[in-house]
Order: sequence, then C-alpha cells, then structure tokens
Amino acid sequence: MSNQTTMTEFLLLGFSAVPELQILHFVVFLGLYLLCLLWNLLIVTAIALDRHLHTPMYFFLMNLSILDLGSISATIPKSMANSLMNTRSISYAGCVAQVFLVVFFASADFAILTIMAYDRYTAICQPLHYETVMNRRACVQMAASAWISVLLYSAVHTGNTFAISFCGGNMVEQFFCEVPQLLKLACSDSEISEVGFLIFSMCLASSCFIFIIVSYVQIFTTVLRIPSEQGRHKAFSTCLPHLIVVSLFICTGTFAYLKPTSSSTSGLDLVVAVLYSVLPPMMNPIIYGMRNKELKGAL
Repeated sequence: MSNQTTMTEFLLLGFSAVPELQILHFVVFLGLYLLCLLWNLLIVTAIALDRHLHTPMYFFLMNLSILDLGSISATIPKSMANSLMNTRSISYAGCVAQVFLVVFFASADFAILTIMAYDRYTAICQPLHYETVMNRRACVQMAASAWISVLLYSAVHTGNTFAISFCGGNMVEQFFCEVPQLLKLACSDSEISEVGFLIFSMCLASSCFIFIIVSYVQIFTTVLRIPSEQGRHKAFSTCLPHLIVVSLFICTGTFAYLKPTSSSTSGLDLVVAVLYSVLPPMMNPIIYGMRNKELKGAL
C-alpha cells in the first residue's frame, strides 16, 4: 500500500500522446493564457491609473481581475510546460501548491463577487448611506477580510486533502491536480474527513449564493420602482455585468463538481475542466469592458 508519505509525484492527464497535437494544445493554451493576462492587466491598469474609477465598485473589480490572473496562472502554465516537454509528471509539492492555489483563487473570487453584490445592493437600495457604508476604509477592510479568511480556508482545505492516504496509485485523471480526482486515489477509510469538509465548503458557498440572490431580489424590486426609464436603465447597466459574471462562475463550477463522476475520464470531463478554469478569468474583463461605459472609456 502506498500512501502520502511515499508519494513523490503525480501523473497528470495529457490531452494527447501525438506530438503534433501536443504542440497544438500548447499553442491554443498559450493564446488563451496571453489573452487572459492582457485583458485582466488592462482592467487593473485602467482602474489604478484613472482617478474617475477610484470607487468601491471598480476597487472590487480590480481585486477580481487580480484573482483571475492568479486563477488561470495556477493551472495553465504547468499543463503547457508538460505538453512542450512531453511529460505528465508533477511533483508532490507542486500538486499541493496547485490545489492550494486553485482553492484559494476560486474561493476568493466567490467572496469578492459576494461583496460586489452587497456593494450594488447598498448603491441602489440605500443610496443616501452609500458613501458612509462603502467608504474607502470599509472597502479595504472587506477585501482584506475576504483574502485572509480564504487564505486560512485554503490552507485547511489543502492540508485536509493531503492528510488522506493514497491507495489508488498516482494517476490524476485531469490536466491539473483537482480535488475530486485526488479523492479517487484515496483509501476508503481516509476519504470520509475530506468528504465532510467538502460538504462544509458547499454550505459556505450556498450561504454566499443565497446572499447574492437575496441582494438581487431587493435590487430588482427597488429598480422597478424607479419612475424614470433612464434611471432604471442606468441601475440595470451597473448590475448586469456583475450578474453575468456570477452566473458564469457558478454555472461552470457547479456543472464541473456536481456532474456524475465516472471511473474513467472522458473528453467531456476535460472540456468542462477547461471551461471552468479558463472561461471565467478570460470572460470577466470582456463582460465588464463591453457593458461599462466608464471602464470602456478608461481603456
């Protein structure tokens, strides 16, 4: 029986064993990665340099773009390097780091999106108190609280994941170290604690999701009471990008983790993993850039 103490490396799933297709995979991933870096760096730079964008909404959007940069950098570069060097291995420490970073950036993304929902709720439902509630100090404290709490959560989650014993070999049926795939390698008697922690994580995520839903119910109720059509359009235009980003994040993540698991990884599993790891970080700046006139002007 092999366990975590003797495991020195894991083998990731390759997209193809054909050298030409490996090069194609490298080129496609490189293009997607560079586009994502470019778009998110443009968002961060525009918000940092344009004083008109130094507001709570854009401050949290800058946080989201920074997290998106980290999110896609946690998985894609290693997969590209493996394709280029015709290898599938990732060290045990590298796998631990990858799990930590994936959990951290995904959880922090969701935390920031939840705070952004509260920001929109305050701006539309309590406009007279907005500057008092969402002052600079409060925004920094909320963002810092999200980063620190998620950092602790990710450390506990990662430690709990790799505290299990691995009896199923070292072949991870995914192109990065994904927690559900690692659980397939776990001994049956050591998997229970991680499953319990995943249930706890789902409860936390559900709480954030319910908070976002309740916030938007209040927002839409308030917006529909605005007598001016122009006022309603302006209010909707500030909420729609955030709502689209939240929907994209939740739909891709939910489909990836709640779909039925199979003993062997199919092409669909790989496509879904690419979608939820690449699509949100790449689409977020496009959605905000296209729907927001102030940001579009700054860019």
